[in-house]
Amino acid sequence: MSSNQSFNAGATKGHAQAKTQEWVESAKGTAQSARDKTADAAQSTSDSAQLKKEEASGFLQQTGEQVINMAQGAMDSVKSTLGVGDNNPHNK
Repeated sequence: MSSNQSFNAGATKGHAQAKTQEWVESAKGTAQSARDKTADAAQSTSDSAQLKKEEASGFLQQTGEQVINMAQGAMDSVKSTLGVGDNNPHNK
């Protein structure tokens, strides 16, 4: 093998190694980007789920208070009708 052929073989090998290194770095960058996007999506999903949980909790709390108020109103109405309410002059 002549020195020119050795030089060309060495240059080709060096070029191939450089190209391989570029591909490896590109693959690493793509993988990191995918991990980042997955982490962002997971965080967004978690945040959304937490918000929905808080909204549902608030809705249930509000509904419970409305039911209590309606029951209290019904009880006051029955007491008033039967004459046993707090406003009945006969109880004082």
